[in-house]
Amino acid sequence: MQRAETPPATILTSFFAICQSDPFARTLLYSEMPRYYTWNASSKNLQRRKQGDAVPGYPDVRSTDALGRMSTVHPKNDECFYLRLLLVNVRGPTSFERRTVNGVIFPKYRAACEELNLLENDTHWDTTIPEAIISASPSQIRTLLAVIISTCFPLNPCNLSHKYKDNMSEDILHQIRVSSRNHDIEMNEEIHNRALLLIEDICYLMCGSLLIRLGMPAPNREMNDAFNRELEREREYDHQELDLVVQTNVPLLNSQQKEVYDTLMKAIDDENGGLYFLDAPGGTGKTFLMSVVLATVRARSNTAVAVASSGIAAHC
Repeated sequence: MQRAETPPATILTSFFAICQSDPFARTLLYSEMPRYYTWNASSKNLQRRKQGDAVPGYPDVRSTDALGRMSTVHPKNDECFYLRLLLVNVRGPTSFERRTVNGVIFPKYRAACEELNLLENDTHWDTTIPEAIISASPSQIRTLLAVIISTCFPLNPCNLSHKYKDNMSEDILHQIRVSSRNHDIEMNEEIHNRALLLIEDICYLMCGSLLIRLGMPAPNREMNDAFNRELEREREYDHQELDLVVQTNVPLLNSQQKEVYDTLMKAIDDENGGLYFLDAPGGTGKTFLMSVVLATVRARSNTAVAVASSGIAAHC
């Protein structure tokens, strides 16, 4: 804890310190500092070189041909990457809090870089995506956006996603209209969310990052996607067709099947719930009976999800 509160000096923090008191140091970029200063490892501070060429206007400063080397930082390590970008462009920084541009203190290094115009804008992406929309499918547009935000690091990926969200979701809307047999369904937030889920899956395959790490809002990914897909399917049944199935098949139940059917439907109608175990030899019509029960529940616009557990067929 003490080391965290008072960390040891490094070359970078010493450069910050010397920029606070040395007018010449405030004219330098961090990468230029080794030409004029040396690092004293024992005292952990920077000292002016005593040998080398004189620097015009600074009689006490000597210059050499020493080169400063800075470690590379991957853009995925975002704040470190933008801190490094500031260090190679801003002269005379005095602390890690050097995020002030034109008198405005920015909360993050990236914002300071944007204000200093050190980052490209998204104009070229605003040209690329509309060109793709002319001939590409929604799936291809989603893949293109995933490639852009995963590998090209646009300035504002949220704006790109929001601007073209309808174009990236048209196939999803079409699938829902066909499966539900309802062509009046319009584009909505749930459809946009599905598109974001697909984009996030592509990004994760390409770079191992979720959208929230790439400057995008996280899609609403439920804990159990498979169960949610089943629930969604429950809303897409044709109730008139199910009514016909019930009217046709209920009279075909034998006496024992009808007893089970009536018992289950009464439990549902009375909202009593319960756990029922149906035991009968193979080929006696258990599956047929349960298909009629499921059809009856679904025809009433209720939810009936058929699942399997531990190798034993189950219906709930």
